[in-house]
Amino acid sequence: MKNLIISLSVATALLASCSPSSDKKTETNTSPETQIEVAAFQPEPVKNDPEIVEIPGDFSTLVPIDVLNSKSTNVHDKYGIEFSGNCYSCDLASLSITKKQIRWANVCDEKDTFEIDDFSYTTEGNKTIFKTPERTYILTQIDKAPVYELVIEGKKLELKNKRVSKYFTTKKVLPLFTEHDCGDFEG
Repeated sequence: MKNLIISLSVATALLASCSPSSDKKTETNTSPETQIEVAAFQPEPVKNDPEIVEIPGDFSTLVPIDVLNSKSTNVHDKYGIEFSGNCYSCDLASLSITKKQIRWANVCDEKDTFEIDDFSYTTEGNKTIFKTPERTYILTQIDKAPVYELVIEGKKLELKNKRVSKYFTTKKVLPLFTEHDCGDFEG
């Protein structure tokens, strides 16, 4: 009998050590209301996808303009169409930027182009930055008219028959700006 009591005591001790301890508290509330509340407070999974930055639609038809009257406070009088580049030498470059291409074209001959297909872009406030292996193009909106200022960093951009302007606007609003009459010129 003594052996039986010792064997039962050992068996009880072994069983007690294998069962969950009474110090651990687990909540097993099975009410449907509590389950819904728990589900509602679970955090949304964090998305690691980079935010897709869109190129403004205005960038598809940028035309060159120049400062004509630096003292004017009216943006449409201050900037306008440059006479010599449009009328005399006809060497200004228009700019078109889409998701797939940066395209420089002569303002007098749309077939005379220089195209860049390998670039990336980012946006920082009113600046859109385009990076190619050779250069960085920074287009900054400096007025709501819209007027954009272009800064090119890196290797010098040399284009035949396409002089790059410092300022651009969209083709749609170009008629609002001061326009010089080309007179007898064919431009």
